[in-house]
Formats: sequence, C-alpha cells, structure tokens
Amino acid sequence: MDKSAFPDPTFVISGPMHASRRHDSAHKHVTGTADYIDDLPEPSGLLHGALGLSDRAHAEIVGMDLSEVAATPGVVWVFTGKDVPGINDVSSNGSHDEPLLAETKVEFHQQPIFAVIAETRDIARRAARKAKIEYRDLAHWSDIDGALENGGALVTSPMTLSRGEAKSEMANAARRLKGRMRIGGQEHFYLEGQIAMAIPGEDDEVTVWSSTQHPSEIQHIVGHVLNIPSNAVTVNVRRMGGGFGGKETQGNQFAALAAIAAKKLKRSIKFRPDRDEDMAATGKRHDFMVDYEVGFDEEGRIHAVDATYAARCGFSSDLSGPVTDRALFHADSSYFYPHVHLTSKPLKTHTVSNTAFRGFGGPQGMLGAERFIEEIAYAVGKDPLDIRKLNFYGKPGSGRTLTPYHQEVEDSILERIVGELEESADYQARRREIIEFNRDSRYIKKGIALTPVKFGISFTLTAFNQAGALVHVYQDGSIHLNHGGTEMGQGLYTKVAQVLADSFQIDIEHVKITATTTGKVPNTSATAASSGTDLNGMAAYDAARQIKERLVAFAAEKWDVPVSEIAFLPNRVRVGNQEIPFPDFIRQAYFARVQLSAAGFYKTPKIHWDRAAGKGTPFYYYSYGASCTEVSIDTLTGEYLIDRTDILHDVGRSLNPAIDIGQVEGAFVQGMGWLTTEELWWDAKGRLRTHAPSTYKIPLASDRPKIFNVKLAEWSENAEHTIGRSKAVGEPPFMLAISVLEALSMAVASVADYKVCPRLDAPATPERVLMAVERMKAVG
Repeated sequence: MDKSAFPDPTFVISGPMHASRRHDSAHKHVTGTADYIDDLPEPSGLLHGALGLSDRAHAEIVGMDLSEVAATPGVVWVFTGKDVPGINDVSSNGSHDEPLLAETKVEFHQQPIFAVIAETRDIARRAARKAKIEYRDLAHWSDIDGALENGGALVTSPMTLSRGEAKSEMANAARRLKGRMRIGGQEHFYLEGQIAMAIPGEDDEVTVWSSTQHPSEIQHIVGHVLNIPSNAVTVNVRRMGGGFGGKETQGNQFAALAAIAAKKLKRSIKFRPDRDEDMAATGKRHDFMVDYEVGFDEEGRIHAVDATYAARCGFSSDLSGPVTDRALFHADSSYFYPHVHLTSKPLKTHTVSNTAFRGFGGPQGMLGAERFIEEIAYAVGKDPLDIRKLNFYGKPGSGRTLTPYHQEVEDSILERIVGELEESADYQARRREIIEFNRDSRYIKKGIALTPVKFGISFTLTAFNQAGALVHVYQDGSIHLNHGGTEMGQGLYTKVAQVLADSFQIDIEHVKITATTTGKVPNTSATAASSGTDLNGMAAYDAARQIKERLVAFAAEKWDVPVSEIAFLPNRVRVGNQEIPFPDFIRQAYFARVQLSAAGFYKTPKIHWDRAAGKGTPFYYYSYGASCTEVSIDTLTGEYLIDRTDILHDVGRSLNPAIDIGQVEGAFVQGMGWLTTEELWWDAKGRLRTHAPSTYKIPLASDRPKIFNVKLAEWSENAEHTIGRSKAVGEPPFMLAISVLEALSMAVASVADYKVCPRLDAPATPERVLMAVERMKAVG
C-alpha cells in the first residue's frame, strides 16, 4: 500500500500536538475531585493493614511474641514471613536480598517484620505496637564512612568507565588537584503516600490498585509472593499523587502484603502507612561521596580525571547498581575528558535500601563534575563559566566528542544554549556588579553562577526501552486510549492523548484517557528515565497508524479513489472531492467490518550497552539546558535568599509547552531543595530522625527564586525520530538547580576574596554555609 497518507510522526506539525493544553486532571487536582486510591469507594467488608516495624538497625530476631497483637479486639489476622505462600522476597532485580517480612534478622531500623490486618486502620496500627520482640544486637553502620571503616561491603557489583590513560597522563598535566565532595540524599515526599488495595477474585485471581510507576513489576511481585502466574494478577493505576522514582520499586511491599491478606481472608485489603512510617520504611535518593583527582593546564582545560563515586545504598541492592552506573554516565556533565577513569562503589549500609529518584544518579555524577570545574576556576583565577565553556564537548570532527562510555556526542547545542542565556540573563554585567557589591558589603554577600545540563535519555538497560498501547475507535467516533505509562502529575496522559488526537485529526476531547492496567497492555516498563512520552507516544502513534491504514484502504475501495486523495482533516475525512465528518466515516467503516482497534508497539532504535566493557550507545539522544542563579547570604547566620533564576531549557519541539514549562519549574525547585534544605540524618542507633514534615524541610512556595524566568529553546528540534521531534522533560531540568549551589559557593568565596574554592558540600544548609564562611574568614 502507498504509505503517503501516513506521514512520519516526527514531522506532524498541525492539530492538537505542539499546543499548550491544560493537564487533563488539572481542574480535578485543584478542586479535590481527582480520585486517588484512598478516594475510591471501599468494597464491602474492606479490612486495613498496618506494618509491624523493627526498632533495631541490625540484629538477629531471637524471639517474637505477637499474642497481644492478635488478641486486640478488631484484629482479624497477624502474619509473618513464614505465612507468605510463595517467595518471601520483593527485590526488584531478582537478587532475592529484600524480604517482604524479615524472619531471622533485621538490617535497618523500621524494617517490616510482621503485618496486622484489622477492621480499621487505627486498630491495626495500635495493635502492631503491642508486639514483644527479642533481639540480639549486631554491629551496624548507617553512612558511607561507617561502611568503609567496616570493610566496604558492596550491595551490587561496581562499574568502571575508562578511556585513554588517566592514571599515567595525570602526571603529565601542568597542574593537578585532589578533593572530596559529599552529596546528600533526598526524600521523595510525594503528596500521596504509598498505598495499595487488593480485591480477591475467583480461583487464583487478584486485582490490585497500587500507587506505582511500574504496574508490571507489581504484577510480577504479587505473583511471586502468592505463587501464582502473572495472568492471575491485574494491576490498575489511574494516577499517583507524585512519584519522582519513589514508586518505581517501593510500592512492591504494600501491594504484596495486601494481596496475601486478600487471598487468605477472601476480603478486600488496603495498606496505607502514615507519613512517618512511609519515610522510615521506604528508600530515598542515594548519598554520594566523590573522591577525585583532576589534571589540567594553565588555561583550565581538563587533561585527565580519576574519580571514585561511593554511595550509601542501604541493606539491599534494589536499583543501586543502575543508579550508581548512571552517576558515572553523567560524571562528565557537559565536559570532554581526554583521559578518564571513573569507578562506582555501591556500599551496603544498615539503612533502608535507597532507590530511584528523579535523575537516577545522574544529578550526583553531574554535581561532582561541576565541583571539578569550580576547583579549576579558583586554581587558575578565572570565572567558572569561562572554564565551563573551555571544556564543553566540541562539534563533530573536533576530536572532543567521545564520552567516557565511548558514545559520540553528536547533537550538542551547549554553546548556543549557554550563550543565549548568558546574554538574556545579562550574566557578565551582573557578575561585575556583584563583585563590586561584595567589596563594599560587610555582612551580606552575593553570588551568581551559570551552569549547563547535558542529560542522556533512555533506560540504560536496553530491554526497558519498549512500550505498548491499545487504541479503540468506537462507532460514534470517540476513541479509547490505554498505554503502559503511568500518570503521576507530569502530564503524560495528556501528551499521549494529544498524539492520538493529532494522528486522527480530531479534538482531544474525543479521546478518553483510561487507567493504566496490566490487563490491557502487558509487560510494561516503569514510567521512569524521562522516557514516558518518547515510548508511549510512539506506541500510541503506531496503533493509530494501523487503524488509519485500514480506514484508508476501506475508503479507497468504497469510493474508488486513489490513496493520495484520502486525507484526515480536522474532525473530518476528505475522500476524493467530498468531506465526511469523522463520526460518520467511522460508522460506515464499522458497517463495512473494518477492525477499529489496534495494539501499538515501539522500541527505541540505535541503543546498545556492554556494561562489562564499559562501552556502547546507552542513550538515544541528549537533552540540554542552562540556568543562571543569583543569591544573597548573611555571613552572620548562614541564611540565604535565592534572588533570581533564569532558565533556558531544551525540550526539542515541545508537545505541550505549558506542561513542559511546569515540569522545568517544578524540577528546578525540587533540585533546589535537594541542594539546600533537605537533609537526611540518622542518629547513633541507626534511626532516621528526619522522618516527618516537622524535621525534614522541603522547599516552600516562599523559597522559590524571587525573580523566576523560565523559557524553552523554541528553536530546538530533536535530531532523532522521536514523537513530534520532542525531547524528554522529566529529569533533565532537575540538574538546573546546580546553579544555586554554585552561586552560594561564590558568595562564600567572596569572604576570602575568591582565593580558594569553598568546597561547599550538599545540602548547603544555612549551618553549612555559615561553617564555610568561617573557614573562608580563616583563609582571608
């Protein structure tokens, strides 16, 4: 068949795509009418679950008396790991190192040991506290230093990236420096906490509603713990109240517990931990410690880099391998290293197992690279921005395009992005004014920084780069859309609906977006790695393409016209010299017995990765951006204000500029929180003490930059064949917040007349800023 009627989806320019449209649930979010799992009508006879948690960081379980728990009025069942019908494990990677319920040993404070099922949530939670558990305490450590002091046990295999001769060439560099940077973790703090509800079916069937980014993994885990096949488990997700990576694997436990109890008691079960339990018992962003040596010339051009990235991973492997791998993938940030040797060190600690978080290790790797640049700038007495531009990846043919993992950077727009922002933010003039201000101001000091972003897009596990979609066109011309992506507030459902509406040239209001379910689209990948729109948008387009091919063939035969004379126009179809309203056209196709349903599929091309060799093309393309931030600090208290931020970010040809700008703004503020106020702290007994809003400070609306200018690079277009030539927007803008830390560093450095690099660790809380100021006073 002539394919001319089916244009390449990367070149679609009309219709609903590329238009600013509100999030499909925006009005529901602000009015409180959006249904989350805890808002769904509760099935008759619903029971509630609660966790029984350990109060030791590392200990053997010597004895367990749960008789008082079970005897509590209203308690229906109490179960332990011995009651799991299948495998007592919820590890996401098949390593079998993460028990659903600890049986003989606990390895972090607040690790689940048993579960209580009761008539109400309050009864279950109160009963859980009546357990009498006898422990034999074991040695524990909760941070990177403790892990290293006790042998540095690894939770998963490390990775090395190498190119050139970093160690020998380091000696040939004109100048060298060594340093260490500590980078803190971060709590996801999604507004909707972890939750799952399981409803038993007949035979071995069970249906689970879960707040998860990975429905297929929940399906597999529930199957494993119940010892039933995946086809007996259906997982549904309409929306999440935030995820940020915290619901990629961490929902496994709650869904598995609910499903076990539902099948055992033949009643519906809901698990919803409160915020304290959620924060204590679920994983977070990995803390990192970067030890580095950098060789460079007198101009500040990098010659060699040798660095080790140690991470606090927690008691089990979870996603620590891929996260620490991704840190190395972004340890170059935007810069070419002629000679480089990078090693990850994923360390086991007696803390909750850390997990995915927006950026997935990339922010930590990138932050280390910006420290290298900052150190060099102070060493040679230059503006860090000059050192950044000097070390950018070059154009093809420059000999400066090969990454540490041996992928060519062929699409760099770093110079244009940074150059345009430098001009529009009036960076040079403002920096001169700030230096003059600092010279005359005794207590208040200012800083400014402009930092770039280069972020690779794709799952580094090649198999995850696939997606499916199911599209039904009904007789009245309305369309039903289902795909494997999950909606957590990021606007994925809206964007994919725009793709489908554009494909058929109908109003988006005629496209019904339905809950993600494993019963319609199987074997889905997690909605993560910023790939949700890339993958699911193309899968939906593929389904539409199949249906349109059938419709065109039907029209060509019925009206005896060539394919070239058939076109989909806004809400109608032109066939020869007549135009038929879309619903009428579809109804005629139905009566002609045209199949009006299709399953679409997409897999990302070109990518491949050999982890053992440390070589390949793990990313389909790169997203770019730049941010310029100005801050003021009080040198007497360490307090600071974010005065102004200007951002220019690359999303290719935006599918929805309004949603994309919102993603950039939100990612920046979340990144700002990671680098400034959000601090995780464990005490000497291994207890997380920052486990509630009262002790853990996320950014408020009042913390955002007082002047906040955000623009998309409207001239950008993805060189690769993505949907609408767009680029990912979920994770890349998170790293724009690095400009905040760099600006704070400049303000601190002014105390010593910019003589030395302040080496400001993250998060740069007011206390850390104040201590850094005092160190600078000693230097000055």
